[in-house]
Amino acid sequence: MKQIVASLPFEWPSRANVLSTIETLVVGTAGGLVFLLAGLPGGLISGSMIAVGIAAIAGRQLMLPPILTQTVLVLLGTSLGSVVSRHLIQQVSAYPVTIGLLALATFCSTFGSSYYLQRVHGWDRTSAFLAGSPGALSQITILAVERGADLPGIAVVQTMRVIILTAALPMVLAIAGVVPSAAPSLTTTIASPLDLVALAAASLALALFLRLIKFPASWMFGAMIASSVLHGAGWVEGGLPGWVRGVALVGIGALIGSRFARMRIKTLAGHINAALGSFAVAIAVSAIFVGIVALTTQVKFSDVVVAFAPGAMDAMLALALTLHIDPIFVGAHHLSRFVFVTIATPGIVHLFGRTQDDVDD
Repeated sequence: MKQIVASLPFEWPSRANVLSTIETLVVGTAGGLVFLLAGLPGGLISGSMIAVGIAAIAGRQLMLPPILTQTVLVLLGTSLGSVVSRHLIQQVSAYPVTIGLLALATFCSTFGSSYYLQRVHGWDRTSAFLAGSPGALSQITILAVERGADLPGIAVVQTMRVIILTAALPMVLAIAGVVPSAAPSLTTTIASPLDLVALAAASLALALFLRLIKFPASWMFGAMIASSVLHGAGWVEGGLPGWVRGVALVGIGALIGSRFARMRIKTLAGHINAALGSFAVAIAVSAIFVGIVALTTQVKFSDVVVAFAPGAMDAMLALALTLHIDPIFVGAHHLSRFVFVTIATPGIVHLFGRTQDDVDD
């Protein structure tokens, strides 16, 4: 046991990293509070993301360490699971149809965005396909390195898509009257101290187990599944305190915004048109499928919009939390999208991208 503990790599964070983390949290909290006080929908996550993003573009080296990121994701998952009820679980039977349509939407969006990047901006096929794939950024990055693709361009296109969706989606839904401008509180009661301990223990245990078996988004989904089971079965009543949910939302927003800290302004400016254009194509394709689902099923329109939005899982689930949208529906669909992209993208790149000989040359 001592040998195992001794072999685990651990280093105390440097003073610079500590100061960067504190600055990121301060900037994110300030931005989230400004948006919240202004009554903007999704204020905490959107405000935090925009404030940190602006500071990062301005040259501040903002970041969140892995341990803090994992804590935020577990809190987010636990909060999402706390709104689960037997009524929501009963609606799972409608998922196969919508997940099938989501798979088709994902393929159409990928090919549409990649075609645009090739024809309008002159991107090579491999880079265009990888940039057009919605989600699974870590897998996309690995493929980009292996295939010699335009990694900076792909990063800008993928990041801008998440940033725009996270900032704009709450306002669009509120303006359309689909969700209230000020989202209602998700839980009316705070769990008892004993229930909070049970929630924390179960959420962390399942998150660690899913991490061990390399399940995607393990920290968030592990906590969400554990919390969902406890609440859906009626074993736990109430959820986390409101301020804890607020911390999770600010943390997710800061995490997304801090992605700009790794980008140079020249790189961002050089690919901004490609990012906006491919985003428009992806949204247009997704909108078609959202319309089909909304007209042919009984699923709430706001649930479909967030579930089919081509954004990152953590960001979209955070929006589900703050906009009072069914987390099971959104989570199931974004997890399915992640699986689709992870399985299909290597094959698509192999069939339609540059040959490996071209890359090696």
